[in-house]
This record gives sequence, structure tokens and C-alpha cells, in this order.
Amino acid sequence: MKGICFYLGSIITVMLLISSCGKEDPCLDLLCPEGFSISEINGVCDCIDNNSVDNIIDKSGFIDADETWYSDKIYRLSGKVVVTSGVTLTIEPGTIIKGTEGTGSLASALIIARGAAIHACGTAEAPIIMTSAEDNIEVGQFSGTNLDERLNGLWGGLIVLGNAPGSFEGDVSEFQIEGIPADDTYGLYGGDDPNDSSGSLCYISIRHGGASIGENNEINGLTLGGVGSATMIDNIEVVANLDDGIEFFGGTAVVTNALVWSQGDDAFDVDQGYAGTMDNFLYIAGEDSDHGLEIDGPEGSATGSFTFTNGTLKGMNAEIADFRKAAMGVVSDCKVFGFSDVGDLEIDDDESSTNYFSGLLQIKGLEFVSNKSVSELCHDKSPSGNDTAFDTQMEMDNRSVSNSTIGADISVFSWTYSFSKGAIVF
Repeated sequence: MKGICFYLGSIITVMLLISSCGKEDPCLDLLCPEGFSISEINGVCDCIDNNSVDNIIDKSGFIDADETWYSDKIYRLSGKVVVTSGVTLTIEPGTIIKGTEGTGSLASALIIARGAAIHACGTAEAPIIMTSAEDNIEVGQFSGTNLDERLNGLWGGLIVLGNAPGSFEGDVSEFQIEGIPADDTYGLYGGDDPNDSSGSLCYISIRHGGASIGENNEINGLTLGGVGSATMIDNIEVVANLDDGIEFFGGTAVVTNALVWSQGDDAFDVDQGYAGTMDNFLYIAGEDSDHGLEIDGPEGSATGSFTFTNGTLKGMNAEIADFRKAAMGVVSDCKVFGFSDVGDLEIDDDESSTNYFSGLLQIKGLEFVSNKSVSELCHDKSPSGNDTAFDTQMEMDNRSVSNSTIGADISVFSWTYSFSKGAIVF
């Protein structure tokens, strides 16, 4: 009798195990089409549209408490979404963020206010994507099918503000970021902490932004205002922004592996005594792009010297670079090619010319792949400048070549939208 009971008990145990295993994955055999995910409720399996209302989280106004955004949702920005001081926004790898269309005060943007933090680190396999609400990209996808690099200004961009110092007009200690109306105090940046941290930004693709808030006043793809050196900024892509790709306003931000493709204005823009570094950067001009580099100097009595190194600039009808407003810093070890006959590198004002000849502004180790000589490509156009002396020095510090051995390591950008669309072909 004992043996029979043991035998029956064993059968029941096995049946229960089989039953429980089935309950762990009742949807194992369900196949869903692309753009849908599997849902199970009370044993009933179904395919759920990833872009259904339930999968879209609308965000607007101020974020006043720590918050996490998840990769199985799409976050839709309506107007300006501001992470306030003392608050941290965390964004999972693979998360998609879409900005709605609007201009002026209705322009959408994600703003990390001074004293707030963002931790948004995607991966090469699952980057964080910030794009337009018009983009038909869905949860789990890398790109949509209805927008390309020629479509810009469909939303704002990402603005990060910090407590690092800058050189501001009137020697004030803080300034209002462009793209934010002057009466919105969350747009202030600047301070006295060069080592300030605003968090971390890694493997982020920012697309189709640059909405206008006024005449000649658009939002950059990535704006860094007073951002400190303790902020991690690595592997950033900006595509099809109406204004600048990445713009630095003061601060000491350290950026590695940055790519800008097909912006409407300048790819990389420096202002207000930016004193950080950017290493390994790539610029690919679009049909309407302006400058690869636009470098302005300090606006107040404080100085600040940046370093850009290991860059590749591929032009079309754009200008190579413009140094103005007492520009100071170092641009070195870059490859420059593909610019049309009208594209050149210019010094525009007497202060920048003086800084160049005194060593405060250094342009060295550049290799120009062009039918023109270095002296034909580079000009001191300052009112009192010596173009001949500038050409001579530039010939000594740089060279024309047919095959460059320096510039960006473009292999690190294989994760980008630009690479997937065939823009990175050299």
C-alpha cells in the first residue's frame, strides 16, 4: 500500500511540475508581427501594438521627483519638459523619446536644469533615440521609415545646464541659455565649479530637431551650458538639426566620440570661454550645412581655452571653420576633405588673429585633402590681419595630402543612424 501511494504521489508531482512549467510561458508558441509585443493576461495571450496609446507616455512641464523612463514605452514630449534642480532622470538603454512639433513657447525640448542630473546611457546595441513625434519608429526599433537627414526643425532638442564657469558679457556669474525665453529661470547656467556633474550621456542619437523659438533663434541638437568636467558625455550623434549640432556655452565638458550629420547651421560651436575637450569627432555636411567648426572666444574678462583633437570633417558646400570674437583654444590632428571650392578656414577678427600669432589660438596637425594648397584654403580675413603671415604659418603647421593618416577613428560610429544610412563612407 505504501508503494502504491508513493507511486501515485510521484505521478501527481510530475503532473504539477508540467502544469506549472506551462504556466511560466503560456505564450511560447505565439508569434507576433514586427512592431508588436506579446502580452499575457490571466492565461490569455495576445499581440499588442507597441505604438498603442498604452505604450505612449506623454510628458510636459516640470519633473520634480526622481523618475525612470523605460525602453518598453515611448515618451512623447509636449512643450518643454524640465528636470528641476535636485532631481535625477534615468533613461534605460533602447528608450525612444519623441518631441512634438511646435515653435516659440510651444517648442518641445528636454531640459536638464542646473543642479539636476540625467543618467541616460544607452549601448551600441540599444542606443537611446530622441526624435520627432512625426517619426514612425516603434518600440524596439532603431529607425523609422518616413524621415531622412533632410527633414529638420520638427522638435527642439536636448539641453543640459550646469554649474561650471564661463566667460559671460558683463562678467556676470550666470547666463540664460539660448533657446529658452529670458523669463524662464530654469534656463540659467554657469557657476564656480569646473568639476560639476550633470550626470551621464552615452550612446544617444538625436534626430530631426532644432525648432525655432524666434527669429534666428533655434534649439541645438545638444546644448551644453556650463556643463562640468565630471559629466560623462560619450558616443553622441546628432542628425538633421535645423541649427547647430552640438554647442558649448562656457563650462568644462569633456566629450568623446561625437558625430554630427546634415545640420542646418554649424556642426560644433564654441562660445563664452568653453574650456573643455572634445576627442574623436566626425562631421558630415548636408546640402544646407554652414560650418564644420564655429569658434568664438570669451565674452567677459575671464578666459577659457578648449581643445578639439582627432576629428574628421567631410564637407560639401559648407565652410570648414570660422574663428572669431577673440577665439582661443587648440584644434589639432584633424582630417579635412570633401569641401567645395568655396569652403575655407577663416580668422575673422583682429583679436582672433592676435591670439593665433601669440599661440593662444593653435590650429595645427591638420591634413587637407584638396586640390588646393593650405594657403589657398586658409585665410586671415581680420581687418588688420596679415594673411600672408597666416598662410605661411599654416603651411608650416599643417599640410595638404592625398591620403590622410590622421583624424577620427570612424569605426567607433558603427552603432549610429548615420552609419546605417550609408553616410559614413570614406
